[in-house]
Amino acid sequence: MTEFKGTREAFAAAVMDMAETEERIVVVSPDSLKAMRAVPFGEKYPDRYVECGIAEQCAVDVAAGLASCGLIPFVGTYCGFLTMRACEQMRTFVGYTELNAKFVGVNAGLLGGEREGVTHQFYEDIGILASIPNFTILTPADPAQCYHAVRLAAEIDGPVYVRAGSGREKNVYSKDAPFSTDGITVWKEYGTDAVLLSNGFVLDRVLAAAELLKEAGIPVTVADVNILYGKRQNRILEVISKSDQLFTVEDHNINGGLGSYISRLVCENKPARVHRIALTGYGESGPAEPLADAYGFSPQSIAQTVRSTLNR
Repeated sequence: MTEFKGTREAFAAAVMDMAETEERIVVVSPDSLKAMRAVPFGEKYPDRYVECGIAEQCAVDVAAGLASCGLIPFVGTYCGFLTMRACEQMRTFVGYTELNAKFVGVNAGLLGGEREGVTHQFYEDIGILASIPNFTILTPADPAQCYHAVRLAAEIDGPVYVRAGSGREKNVYSKDAPFSTDGITVWKEYGTDAVLLSNGFVLDRVLAAAELLKEAGIPVTVADVNILYGKRQNRILEVISKSDQLFTVEDHNINGGLGSYISRLVCENKPARVHRIALTGYGESGPAEPLADAYGFSPQSIAQTVRSTLNR
């Protein structure tokens, strides 16, 4: 597998590779083929590409129809246009019916709004889909993981949402690292003064924060929670039980995402303090890296939040 420039290129490569051996793969585009870097797919497989124009609700309905006929449709576009504009269709015609349709939403999170601002920054998508039964939510941290997540989505029976980025993701995993079906990957185990849980495009920053904390004499564990609200929770429960101080760090609204998921698991299984680092309002436009720093996602800010919370 080659290196990918971003998660969009990873999506395009995954559907191209799968289509070579799986004739049921279909790409449905709400005028997004170029945005999803999937023009080569449309050119190579014109009979397995459906263009709906700028009509996300229509695209979801088309995918539902294709899935009902035994095909495996992938709808890819900006994640907010899927989860907000076409929310009713995703809920009623895919979630309720448990159809085997797949959705890849790009520009997720604050970091995607460098050129387009709040209208194309989407940090509510997980919260929306978490309230809809039957959806599996995959949150790859980098392009290579996105490639594997898209391929895994095709193997999962039922609706799947892959939360993809904007092309500014840092590579964290090796390109051949599989997407963990346990829903969690432990990255660092320096100690259990705290457990830092993250996912998506701020994972690299949390890993850097762990190094700063180690230097300050605060040994922590860092894990990537890459499947949200999934059915396989044993490994996640095992990791969060290692400390009574948990921190969640996510490029998502503070409600409905990773922090809410971990809080629920803690309440239902083993009480602990959950400290959530997430977005509490709307974002602004700006270069991705400084923008993330400004909203409290710098390694230094994350480390300082942990230190002040622990009084260290």
